[in-house]
Amino acid sequence: MTHHSLFLLLILSLISSFYLIQAQQPYARKITTDCGNTDNTTSALGYTCNGVNSTCQAYLIFRSKPPYNTVSSISGLLASNPSQLSQSNSVPADASFPTNTEVIVPVNCSCSGEYYQENSSYVVQNGDGPFVIANNTFQGLSTCQAIQNQNSVSTGNLFAGSRIIVPLRCACPTKNQFDGGVNYLLSYLIVTGDFVSTISTRFGVDTGSTLNANGLSMEDATIYPYTTLLVPLQNPPTNSQTRNPPPPPPSPSPPSSPPPSGKHKSWLYAVIGAVSAGTLVSIVSIVIFCVFFRKTKSKSDQSKSIAEPIVDSESFESYEKTTGLSVEESEEFLESLADIAKSLKVYAFEELQSATDDFSPKFWIKGSVYRGSINGSLAAIKKTNKDVAKEINLLNKISHFNLIKLSGVCFKEGYWYLVFEYAVNGSLTDWIYYSRSTTKILSWSERIQIALDVAMGLNYIHSFTNPPYVHKDIKTSNVLLDNDFRAKIANFSLAKSAEGQGSEFALTRHIVGTKGYMAPEYLENGYVSPKLDVYSFGILMLEIVTGEETAVATGAGKTLPEALAAILGDENPKEKLQDLIDPSLRGDYPLDLALVLARLIESCLRRDPASRPAMDDVVQILSNISSTSSDWEVQKKRVST
Repeated sequence: MTHHSLFLLLILSLISSFYLIQAQQPYARKITTDCGNTDNTTSALGYTCNGVNSTCQAYLIFRSKPPYNTVSSISGLLASNPSQLSQSNSVPADASFPTNTEVIVPVNCSCSGEYYQENSSYVVQNGDGPFVIANNTFQGLSTCQAIQNQNSVSTGNLFAGSRIIVPLRCACPTKNQFDGGVNYLLSYLIVTGDFVSTISTRFGVDTGSTLNANGLSMEDATIYPYTTLLVPLQNPPTNSQTRNPPPPPPSPSPPSSPPPSGKHKSWLYAVIGAVSAGTLVSIVSIVIFCVFFRKTKSKSDQSKSIAEPIVDSESFESYEKTTGLSVEESEEFLESLADIAKSLKVYAFEELQSATDDFSPKFWIKGSVYRGSINGSLAAIKKTNKDVAKEINLLNKISHFNLIKLSGVCFKEGYWYLVFEYAVNGSLTDWIYYSRSTTKILSWSERIQIALDVAMGLNYIHSFTNPPYVHKDIKTSNVLLDNDFRAKIANFSLAKSAEGQGSEFALTRHIVGTKGYMAPEYLENGYVSPKLDVYSFGILMLEIVTGEETAVATGAGKTLPEALAAILGDENPKEKLQDLIDPSLRGDYPLDLALVLARLIESCLRRDPASRPAMDDVVQILSNISSTSSDWEVQKKRVST
């Protein structure tokens, strides 16, 4: 087992001390993909009959897809009463569901030998096997092992046209669950992106109770798509707790024709046709700037081929101080502006002048950023004469709640104006370092939520964009807070594509970033990988917890990372950790969870990049810390009342 895996086990085991887990049913894990494995220690054959009753009302979650997308077809497939199914989902009996809608399916769950199940009858189709039937047709509500066991067949002994029994995975509450107020168990179908904590929150259930129901624990809470998770419910589920499919994405623009020799002129005509007359002047200015930029860049490249290493530690205004893009990159950006103009608003300069009272000092926020009011809505307007081609291209491609949104651009007399969504509560810097002078102190749970928000934003650009990106400048001033103190990552001027790198490193001689946040392998050797962001995020979390800047020495003359390492190496780290945590919290935090967070921070700051966790692991750990912190606050309020 790797050191990384051992670390994750240690972190999650510490969280688990908040619950006394007594397993109800074992979670299936990945065994459902191994049809020859009938070991039922992980419930491959079904949930054991260990409940108070041998039969009960249970519920399943099924995701509609043709031909099973109506009340009648879904109830027929899953042996459910159509009337009850329509009532549970608040739809008429003849209703059809949009594809991928979560449908609540009530079933009568009964003991059949050793296992709870609801038996459904199914006619085998051409190409069907136990695995396909269990995981495709029934979406994981059965297993290939259970189908084989129920019908006394092997993997290859199913014939088209034959009728088989498909045992559906359901269960009845145990005595412990009944005593705890659980009246129903919901078999929830897990999809990519689900966590035990998020599933529990949707159905109004304590995370510890869900873990308990599935024989899981905080140190072992990993779940897999196409498996079922039992959710213990006091009341029947309602359609307000299910998810509807997202709206379909806009139709893609038709591919553009290969540019002729006069491509710049043709491109200009296309842009003029794509935008309103009011933005024509700005578009023409943009084109002129790009063409001019391309020419001057070509000349400058003849005299200077390699940029010298530069360290830029400016807050909020950190950017790569290069002469600009290469000729090829400039050409590509020039041609991509037509598409950008279709998805981003191109503002007339006069609109931004009016929005900011001609960039009046009273609208100044910080650096070169101004607050503006556009059509009654607040916006943050950044003015810069630097090259923003890469930043605009990236921000136009990505979309996530925890990433600041670029809504429009303008170019005027050598300056770019980028129009962003407005974060009412400003940067995290103002709420962490100077919290003692403000009227509001960020609570423990708010700080954990902010850390989780940033982690989810980073995980998105590391794992869910094509290509993946490294932000390269994570710090408190680049984390903005909205009206609800939810965090959004800003300033992508240093972001770099991580395409094709995987766990490998890209090399650069151009060292830019903020001192104190830069990972040692980047600062010393120019290595770039997603683990660079993990290190910076560790520093960010340390500052969130301590309320201090990492570059400032502690009372013992050590930096914050050094002080943390010394504390965690002590025989009694809990006691000394309290001296490091922000005193403005006045001790109002769960010390056990604070120690868990401290160990997570330490892992992110390890010198060896390979020893640092990936952001998806960080997200899972922080998600567990967040949900457990919420439970702690609820318990604390109950005691106080």
